[in-house]
Amino acid sequence: MNLFRRAAVGAATVAIGGLLATAAPAIAAPAAPAPTLAAPDLPLANVKAHLTQFQSIASANGGNRAHGRPGYKASLDYVKGKLDAAGFTTTVQQFTSGGATGYNLVADWPGGDPNKVLMAGAHLDSVSSGPGVNDNGSGSAGVLETALAVSRAQLKPAKHLRFAWWGAEELGMVGARYYVNNLPTTERSKVSGYLNFDMIGSPNAGYFVYDDDPVIEKTFKDYYAALNVPTEIETEGDGRSDHAPFKNVGIPVGGLFSGAERAKSSAQAQKWGGTAGQAFDRCYHSSCDTTTNINDTALDRNSDAIAHAVWTLGTDTPVPPGDAYENTTDVAIPDNGAAVTSTVNVSGRTGNAPAALKVDVDIRHTWRGDVVIDLLAPDGTAYRLKNSSGNDSADNVIATYTVDASAETANGAWKLRVQDVAAQDTGYLNGWKLTF
Repeated sequence: MNLFRRAAVGAATVAIGGLLATAAPAIAAPAAPAPTLAAPDLPLANVKAHLTQFQSIASANGGNRAHGRPGYKASLDYVKGKLDAAGFTTTVQQFTSGGATGYNLVADWPGGDPNKVLMAGAHLDSVSSGPGVNDNGSGSAGVLETALAVSRAQLKPAKHLRFAWWGAEELGMVGARYYVNNLPTTERSKVSGYLNFDMIGSPNAGYFVYDDDPVIEKTFKDYYAALNVPTEIETEGDGRSDHAPFKNVGIPVGGLFSGAERAKSSAQAQKWGGTAGQAFDRCYHSSCDTTTNINDTALDRNSDAIAHAVWTLGTDTPVPPGDAYENTTDVAIPDNGAAVTSTVNVSGRTGNAPAALKVDVDIRHTWRGDVVIDLLAPDGTAYRLKNSSGNDSADNVIATYTVDASAETANGAWKLRVQDVAAQDTGYLNGWKLTF
């Protein structure tokens, strides 16, 4: 991860008047996710073997794998050799930064829809002061082993899969910016998502998920929820890694992070283990970022999460949806205040709503346990989607609920009502959708 930080930007939202909460006649259960081809469990030993190679390369080349140094090119040659042998089509892209030649490595797996490209990437360079085994040998190794697992499975994805290892990230995402800037507009439009992995084995690890694209974010959160591992939104590296150039041109992005120089809080130590008051990675950008600077559990979980995301997002053939009605206007949710509503107008239908009316909700909030959500039918009947809970300390509500609305006339003004019922946390409705 590089040292460049972006200034914090406050999100402007518009508050609208609320309605008094009413009793809800039914509680909707979240819809079961559509079945997808299960990802393999990546062998931790394989991922660590790549880290051992990166360490050996650094040791043989002045102690680092930095841009413009021989250790970087040797690292790229190692990864390329593995991918070539596994049947990938590899491309080495050259660029210049600081008077030195830099390299990106891009690997395409044959097959999949060429108009829907799913990318996963990590930066391969270290800083000049150390071998960079966690930053970012860990992400590079996790992406590499996922790609090799694709080959072992002879995966036939619905989307075209592309993996990438970036150069000169530590100088300001130079390699990734070069790739994106030189990608023709027509090719940019084909990239359905970019997944970034920068530091996934921090010794005092946290489990952070990027909160950029809702679908990608939910994919990672669902994976960790199945492990009963709580996550937090990633803020320390926001804008500091290779996803930023993709995000800046409108490509959906997401990713994972296990923490860098910030200190782990007491609450985080209670949640994840480790040592409160100590940096997630005490060897960040230092000579001690060696193979001893890795948390095996975090590396194993995060590597498996990469594979899970690639399999889930890359192999899932979308089921044609029913008729959908959506409102994407942001609505501020007052802290411990009145309920707010957002309206979707449905017209042109006959008869009643279905018994399995799908309600997709995207709420960005710093404490989801404060949030109560109802669906209001055109006649005012309220269907409770989510209750408040003092024990639900996670952030955001990005979920699909199913409501038996067969007693309701389909046409009319449907409303999503959201209320924050406790103090000290803020959020907004990012959008919602009804699918008949």
